[in-house]
Amino acid sequence: METHSPPQIRTAISTSYAELSDTLRIAADYIAENQVEIATRSLRSVASASGVSPASYTRLARALGFSDYEALREQARSELNKREQDSFQDKARRLRTDADQPLLPRQVAACIANISGLLEDVGQELLDTVVDRLDSSRKIVLIGALASAGFTDYFAYLAKWFDDRWLVAGRNGTTLGSTLAGVGPEDTVLIISKHPYAHRSVRAAAVAAGNGATVVVLTDSHTFPGLQYADFHFIQRTESPHFFSSYAATLVLIETITGMLVARAGSGADARIQEVDKHNRLLDEFENV
Repeated sequence: METHSPPQIRTAISTSYAELSDTLRIAADYIAENQVEIATRSLRSVASASGVSPASYTRLARALGFSDYEALREQARSELNKREQDSFQDKARRLRTDADQPLLPRQVAACIANISGLLEDVGQELLDTVVDRLDSSRKIVLIGALASAGFTDYFAYLAKWFDDRWLVAGRNGTTLGSTLAGVGPEDTVLIISKHPYAHRSVRAAAVAAGNGATVVVLTDSHTFPGLQYADFHFIQRTESPHFFSSYAATLVLIETITGMLVARAGSGADARIQEVDKHNRLLDEFENV
């Protein structure tokens, strides 16, 4: 008989959040932000602390795909055991402690698990909807800070080969504010942000939404504060034996989105890629071998 592993709690919340009632959203927010409490305290204590009835937590558990609240609680315990609530310093210390164990197999295994998780975490219908929106936008503004900044640059590098509507905000002498001042309902703002979350990314999501732009977020958790401003979002797993979060799944998602956009662009993309390649060679961008 086929068995199914329980869903990741934050992934389940993210997937179902739009369909939840206001009361169940309050309970879901509490669970996402207080997983230690969920794993270690009784349902009565959790209900008292959050101001939401025990019956609401039972309904929420079922709405998220668990058989009952106790099954959700067991999943919270399992996830906490797996993560071990590591800080950056703790993970760095473990790297030194485990220096005699080969790191490459552990890193490869973590990245493979993160990438494989995309098949479970990213629905094809949502992916198609977001790609359609990007394809029809007047312009696409990419925003990333801290470690995410380099990945917005890579996203723009790929996209600009076949499409000149893409730009990275707050880079190359332009301010974040000057770029966002020009966005509106015809535009899409795509934000990449992983823990620890950069304040400017959260504020950018708020400003973009306030201007009427479509906001798409690539992040690692339902708890990203800017998610409240997003029209669409994708959550990627980032587990790693390193002291930092892995972006392996995010890279695969970026490359998938750009590949889908090329397929939609048709022969126009071919002509643009050929033109870009010609100018790169004229400007000696490539090493001739």
